[in-house]
Formats: sequence, structure tokens, C-alpha cells
Amino acid sequence: MQNTLGDLNNHLFAQLERLGDEDLSGDKLLEEINRAKSITSVASQIINNGSLVLQAKKMMGDTLNADITLPKMLEG
Repeated sequence: MQNTLGDLNNHLFAQLERLGDEDLSGDKLLEEINRAKSITSVASQIINNGSLVLQAKKMMGDTLNADITLPKMLEG
């Protein structure tokens, strides 16, 4: 299975539509709210991971530059 950030976006909008269903109430609404919280938590981790990968790729691109300045936290 190969998911994309576009797929994630579609899932988030589908969840938003389910939360906007005015016919939901009581236990069904609470169930959907809990589901939304779970989806949001997982989505945040996926986005954070994507951001980390992007930062790593940028860093790798910078390593080709001999004049790179290390961040202060990495300086000896």
C-alpha cells in the first residue's frame, strides 16, 4: 500500500465532513469526535515525519557545500 500526503488530505477532509453532519448527536457524535482526535494525532505524526525527511534532504544537499557553517549546537 502506497499512501500519499494527498491521500491524507482526503482523509482529513472526509473526517471534517463527518463531523459536520448535523444529524449526528449523542453517542454517535462522541464516537466521531474521538475518531477525529485519533486521526488528527496520526496525521500530525505523518506530517512531522515528512518534515523531518525534508529537513534531512536539505541538510544532505548542504553537505556538498564546503563552506557550510555548522549550527551552534553542533560546533565543538
